[in-house]
Amino acid sequence: MSDFNHFDGKGNAIMVDVSGKEITERIAIASCDVQVDSATMALIVGGSIKKGDVLSVARLAGILGAKKTPELIPLCHPLALTSAELEIRCDEKLSIIEITAKCKINARTGVEMEALTAVSIAALTIYDMCKAVDKGIIISNIRLLEKTGGKSGQWRGK
Repeated sequence: MSDFNHFDGKGNAIMVDVSGKEITERIAIASCDVQVDSATMALIVGGSIKKGDVLSVARLAGILGAKKTPELIPLCHPLALTSAELEIRCDEKLSIIEITAKCKINARTGVEMEALTAVSIAALTIYDMCKAVDKGIIISNIRLLEKTGGKSGQWRGK
């Protein structure tokens, strides 16, 4: 377990001091699922949602979400990402949109929160763009799949 924590000696919330940590390449991969109605999936795939190209807008929103993470998560360090990539895949048979984000940086702290924020914002964008035709959209399985770099090295989820 790490000695780093988000509280000072008086119990006040603080941003962890990472100045003593080594700069390494750090990568985080996160994903989530968006379950839509089969008719909604057909509209998305067919490019017929009135608000526009759902998947392209969601991809851009996810990248922006990764970049804006420290503005949304109070104790996150502001990071200069070297890469933020989103892959969005539609499983038409199951009516599930699978979103995967990969964020990279050379820094003293990881990019897990950026990857998780990216998939969350992309999923919320899909919801926003499709809510007029599908009120039952379910966003689920937001999770970290893998992280590499830093003292703890590589971690992969199950």
